[in-house]
Amino acid sequence: MIEMVFLDAGETILRPYPSFAELFARVCRVNGHEVTPEEVSVVREKLAPHLVDLAHEAGADPPAMGTSVSAAESRNFWTYLYRRFLAELGISDDSLAGTLFTTFSSSASYRLFDDVLDTLDRLLGAGLRLGLISNFETWLQEMLVELEVGHIFEVTVISGAEGVEKPDPGIYRLALERGGVAARNTVHVGDSEALDVIPAREAGMHTVLLDRVGRYPDPVGPTITSLQELPEVVASL
Repeated sequence: MIEMVFLDAGETILRPYPSFAELFARVCRVNGHEVTPEEVSVVREKLAPHLVDLAHEAGADPPAMGTSVSAAESRNFWTYLYRRFLAELGISDDSLAGTLFTTFSSSASYRLFDDVLDTLDRLLGAGLRLGLISNFETWLQEMLVELEVGHIFEVTVISGAEGVEKPDPGIYRLALERGGVAARNTVHVGDSEALDVIPAREAGMHTVLLDRVGRYPDPVGPTITSLQELPEVVASL
């Protein structure tokens, strides 16, 4: 029986506002480069399945990929990724990757998805405990408080504070230990097969893939397109 539900943060419960593509395009336009959100989305869908490989290209070594375990590694990874985005968009601007990093490192740039609060309430109402496991910098904890959901999560494991990050199953085992719960009695929900589903399963947890935009035509397990579907899926596990 499922006792505890762990959720990912980025693109699972919160997102850049109004969206990654729109905010990225806006920053480009403000800095003199005409880019549409649609063009950014095309590049994102091209690069998204390869984040682990891109982290290694940026200089990270397993088991810590180096995308969020320290401020320096975070800047290195994200500026590298933004340079890749800009190159795909045909933009040559040495300073723009840094400007994008600053923008996407501000809590003012993020909002909860519309389906989050109701879903969390329903899960709690079903007697489930809630936790969060995220590859994110340490300022995520403060942002969760600002978004008025920090108190909802009984266990919060953030890679930037722990020095270990997905896809290392160790971050999941750490969350299980802090929650005092057996892996077989938990489910982890996230938007990435490589960073959420596969490593959480390796740690012995049930998993649910949140695929809001149809990125995975042949998913490896239970999949939802909105968090509103989650309580029913959890109840069936």
